[in-house]
Amino acid sequence: MMQTIAVAPPPLTRMLVEQGLAVRHDTLPPDVRTVARDCLADWLACAFAALDEPASRIVAEMAREEGGHAQASVLGCSWRGSLSQAALVNGTVSHALDYDDVNLSVPGHMSAAILPAVVALAEYRGSTPRDLIAAFVAGYELACRVGMLVEPAHYANGFHTTATIGCLGAAMACSHLLGLSREQACHAIGIAATQAAGLKAMFGSMAKPLHAGLAAQAGLRAALLAGKGFISRTDVLECEQGYAAVHGADFHVALALSPPVNKGVDACGFHLLNNLFKFHAACYSTHSTIEAIARLRAEHDLTADAVSRIEVVAGEACSICNIQDPATALQAKFSLRATAAFAMLGIDTSSLETWGQVATPAIAALLQRVQVRLVPGMTLSDSIVTVHRYDGTSFTLAYDCGDPIADKALQSDRVRAKFRAIALPALGEARAVAILSRLASFEEQDDVAGLLALCGADR
Repeated sequence: MMQTIAVAPPPLTRMLVEQGLAVRHDTLPPDVRTVARDCLADWLACAFAALDEPASRIVAEMAREEGGHAQASVLGCSWRGSLSQAALVNGTVSHALDYDDVNLSVPGHMSAAILPAVVALAEYRGSTPRDLIAAFVAGYELACRVGMLVEPAHYANGFHTTATIGCLGAAMACSHLLGLSREQACHAIGIAATQAAGLKAMFGSMAKPLHAGLAAQAGLRAALLAGKGFISRTDVLECEQGYAAVHGADFHVALALSPPVNKGVDACGFHLLNNLFKFHAACYSTHSTIEAIARLRAEHDLTADAVSRIEVVAGEACSICNIQDPATALQAKFSLRATAAFAMLGIDTSSLETWGQVATPAIAALLQRVQVRLVPGMTLSDSIVTVHRYDGTSFTLAYDCGDPIADKALQSDRVRAKFRAIALPALGEARAVAILSRLASFEEQDDVAGLLALCGADR
């Protein structure tokens, strides 16, 4: 009888950590640094725009009442919090509107999970912006590689990757900034992994943005503990009953270690170059439907009152944004039916004021004429829309919003325009311009304190 010999998995945790620790600012391609700065600008914009959201106010008030050492800035607040509090509050606030950037290899919101942790730590330690950018890239790349390792089963099982993978990215970024050894950084990933939690069932509620704050807090805590000698398993990604085994049936080592394919750019090999910025204030899986309807409206001069029915075909994974009868603005952002109705009525889906209109008679009436069908084999970014008119004619368009903007200068311009549009009401013209100016020359500055000094309360 032939004996089966089990093949030990490769030391994946160590390999990914080594890649992360090897990141150096001076060797990053210009496009990568550009996207990293755009992520920082977009993250701040989304946070400033969400300061008055109920989730933001509740989490910030809880942290203020706790008290503690004033170690780091809390965005929009006159008080400073501990590192842990700043990571929690700033992460939650930046994800409260669901307007922050995404990466489909995870799929999730890595900036909202990583930046709150590494920015707070950089401010506290007096790190340079160049150090911050390098650490962010290191964390972002590890997070996306973990996504390639465990997807699609991880997400299909109901885990919210912003939380469950984002905490690993935050731990890697903070380990990089702290200058931890390989062994310490592996422990940090293990400590973060045992805190990884977050359910897709919470989409459409305040718990979803809390996931980003908790991920940032967990990753930062993990790196700080590891730096003080706290140990965990150093093979948490690949070990028996470890992260990959528990979180899903997929274990794609080759994909995790392979360089990503980057479309339309000179540099390659960085998941960050596939970062997708949102220009509609809703779940990214609704964006292709919005874009398809906008194009059909323009091409065929369609009006909502002439439309008898709208059919939307999307992938099975888009069940996350298939709330049938949304009653709140937050639920509308996770409703293909609602976003299709907004788009057909020509309502500006980039505006933060849009989503409260979900209960108006015009939206309610059109909502009943939208049918959504989820099918296997389509990605989170695919959509096929068919618009039927009362006169018997119909028009169909397939759209995929999964490709990043190839022209990074154009991308930066659009991110800055978004910053002005959504953050200016909270900041005022002078402060918004000052922050954008700081961001434009960010890596030439000595520390991050100058930028964060503009990010407290002034209202």
